[in-house]
Amino acid sequence: MSIFDERNLSMMMDLYEMTMSNGYHKEACGHDRATFDVFFRKVPDNGGYAIFAGLEQVVDFIEHMHFDEPDIEYFRSLGMFDEDFLEYLRTYRFKGDVWAMDEGTVIYPNEPIMTVTAPMIDAQMAETAILAQVNHQSLIATKARRIVRAAQGRAVSDFGARRAHNMDAAVYGARAAYIGGVVGTATVLAGQMFGIPVSGTMAHSWVMYFDSEYEAFRKYAEIYPDDTVLLIDTYDALRSGAPNAIRCAKEVLEPMGKRLKGVRLDSGDLAYLTKRIREMLDEAGLEDCRIIASNSLDEYSITSIIDQGAKIDSFGVGERLITAKSDPVFGAVYKIAAIEKDGIVRPTIKVSESVEKITNPGRKKVYRVYDGTGHAVCDLIALEDETVDLSQPFRVVDPVKPWKDTVLRDCTARELLHPVIRDGRRVLPPKSLTEIRDYVDRQLRDEIWEGEQRFENPHVHYMDMTPAYYDFKMDLLRKADDFSD
Repeated sequence: MSIFDERNLSMMMDLYEMTMSNGYHKEACGHDRATFDVFFRKVPDNGGYAIFAGLEQVVDFIEHMHFDEPDIEYFRSLGMFDEDFLEYLRTYRFKGDVWAMDEGTVIYPNEPIMTVTAPMIDAQMAETAILAQVNHQSLIATKARRIVRAAQGRAVSDFGARRAHNMDAAVYGARAAYIGGVVGTATVLAGQMFGIPVSGTMAHSWVMYFDSEYEAFRKYAEIYPDDTVLLIDTYDALRSGAPNAIRCAKEVLEPMGKRLKGVRLDSGDLAYLTKRIREMLDEAGLEDCRIIASNSLDEYSITSIIDQGAKIDSFGVGERLITAKSDPVFGAVYKIAAIEKDGIVRPTIKVSESVEKITNPGRKKVYRVYDGTGHAVCDLIALEDETVDLSQPFRVVDPVKPWKDTVLRDCTARELLHPVIRDGRRVLPPKSLTEIRDYVDRQLRDEIWEGEQRFENPHVHYMDMTPAYYDFKMDLLRKADDFSD
């Protein structure tokens, strides 16, 4: 099979989703509705926040879920499924509702970032695809934002495609990285699909192909005089690369009325080299020539390089961004929160010896609460039918420290979960990547405390509950043994 063959991504599921769906169909309960929450338990890299990404791909997947004849034949070949269930798949479409936070929302552990309410079969079959998109893109968007923050205003570009785990990871990783704040990507397909600005000049192979480094630079400048960026570390950045780049600027570009746009370093002591190269460029009257650095960078190495006084104008970040190398697991999960039978909704709760694995039951609302300055002071979980009125002092419960007496005063709130799909069809218009990216910037600039954004020991965002929701959860925990009978 060629990698260019069309794939039906509806088949991107774990087998247990089909075994359970076949069972629900056989037991005639597949149309009972269930509510599942998507949430995560821990911020990667022990950070203070994460960024929600991948929603657009989830919506597209759900709208187009279907099974073709080759898919049904494959399921038949496994010898596990009833014929009437396979026949049901022929006309299948998702018939549920999805609520989600806006893509690009700053998110925190243990709150639903997406809620699926659908017939049991529909809710079950969408699980793996939803998690695959949310886990990957939220991970990369979060990592990208950390790297962008470390760059302190210097541009960061995604250079990671060749080190990504596969082609899809490269393309959708570039999308997520752009949401996280990078200015562009070297991945052409991502640029074509999503309108992300693309950039790229030369590799060492270009320089090594020609008889001399200077000839390689001259040829490139003659072909691309308006966008000449030269890779200067093929042989010796200080003794050869930088002098040849300066010569090229003087002998090739300036006679055409053009300027050398930049030089790039991909190896060596970047702090030391860039300081020396900056001096050389400035002495040659090339103060406007940018210095670009790459070479296995991440937020930690970038912070160190800048602290050492490096003269770098922008960064190209590859493998450690596209693989989120330091903590490559996001860990979002998909857990059932309620079951509706014969019009009666029964909340469900997963109980565990590990406190962090006890789920928040039932259908619920999530609010972000703001103080008078517009900063987010906490997120608040409430019952689905509960009214949260912050025009008056409002008591909340910290589920980690329920003995605390916390009262919100002079605060406002906005609800975070919005309908994006009803009866299997999109109801929320898609947003451009630029809109999503700007939304991330706005939250981190205006709403999220600086203390939550630091890399070391960030402030832990408060995740509170209304008293009614906390009592509801505690009551369900006390009754959990009854549900197990």
